[in-house]
Amino acid sequence: MLPNAPKMKPLLSSTVLKERVTELGQQIARDFHGEPVILIGVLKGSFIFFADLVRSISLDLSVDFIGVASYLGTASTGQVRITHDLSVAIDGKNVVLVEDIVDTGITLDFLLDTMRVRNPKSLKICALLSKPEARHMHHPLDYVGFEITNEFVVGYGLDLDQRFRQLPDLMQVIEG
Repeated sequence: MLPNAPKMKPLLSSTVLKERVTELGQQIARDFHGEPVILIGVLKGSFIFFADLVRSISLDLSVDFIGVASYLGTASTGQVRITHDLSVAIDGKNVVLVEDIVDTGITLDFLLDTMRVRNPKSLKICALLSKPEARHMHHPLDYVGFEITNEFVVGYGLDLDQRFRQLPDLMQVIEG
């Protein structure tokens, strides 16, 4: 285990993650019927999921990133701020917003409102993880890898104060 790491237990193995991400990529490719798509990764937590997802989609696609921040430690601050904006125009384009985890949905509501004013042809949401019991958002998720309960998780790109992103499996942080 890593030095000074909190107690953790395995939630999803790298093998299970890889299989589900491949399925999500195939579903996205089918749904867009060969039309070009822009995948937008939400930084920083989605970057590993995003890379694996991109490789599993057999479409003409381009990628971009948007950075947001709303967490401090294991708790949401309730306020979202853009830390890195898009570098491409999405007007008239098919867009899939790729998020690592959706819990309250406050960040995603903010992002969707931000994207909609840029007039995409279509706007879909793909999340690796969803926490339905924490949800306060107003928009449905189009593609979901896994639904989990309200535990805090790290690994596969997800972090705790910028640590543990490199873990290949998804791990539940055990408080106390």
